[in-house]
Amino acid sequence: MSQFEYKLFYKRSLPHQQPAGTALFVTSRLAGSLPAQVLSRLRIEARRMELALDGVDVGEERENTAYSYQRQLFGKWDTALDTCATGPRWLSDAAVAGLVADSIRYRDGSVYDLLAFCIMPNHMHLVFTPLSDEDGHPYALSKIMQSLKGYTARACNRILGRQGGFWQHESYDHWVRDEAEYQRIVRYVTANPVRAGLADHWEDWPWTYVRDVP
Repeated sequence: MSQFEYKLFYKRSLPHQQPAGTALFVTSRLAGSLPAQVLSRLRIEARRMELALDGVDVGEERENTAYSYQRQLFGKWDTALDTCATGPRWLSDAAVAGLVADSIRYRDGSVYDLLAFCIMPNHMHLVFTPLSDEDGHPYALSKIMQSLKGYTARACNRILGRQGGFWQHESYDHWVRDEAEYQRIVRYVTANPVRAGLADHWEDWPWTYVRDVP
């Protein structure tokens, strides 16, 4: 399975990789946060990259090309979320964002080692390393996110006085390959509010946390 086969964000059956002991970069968006035409455009772009990748020989070159395509497409997707003028922005409510932030922190030290997070109006970024249970098995990413998203969806809906889906069904996740990539991802996560024009400096955004500032 190549890195490019993540397909990025819109399928119900995204491939997920969780090598034991590695940090994970996870992005979850609100349900309905991107309009159909934007998703269609991103699907077309993903397909174009996939076809281009078919022409690259198997090996290190293909792996590097797949990784480059993945980064490019993720950047387009994240930019679409930051600039989208439609769709829910429930996380812009301070009570809602605060509850999500508390829920993220609550799991630190029990199921994962929290490294960074940023809560934006319609999505959130998380960087953490799953811990192991009493039998020495790493906590599964799917279970971690199911618990976090399930609890926050119910609690946030109560705050908002609404019913129905809160988070998009699946999250996008990417395992961090080395220290250089980790530093790049943390800088990307913390700079998200600045790129979106919500803050002049990452430290001004109340819903950002980083354990070790790069």
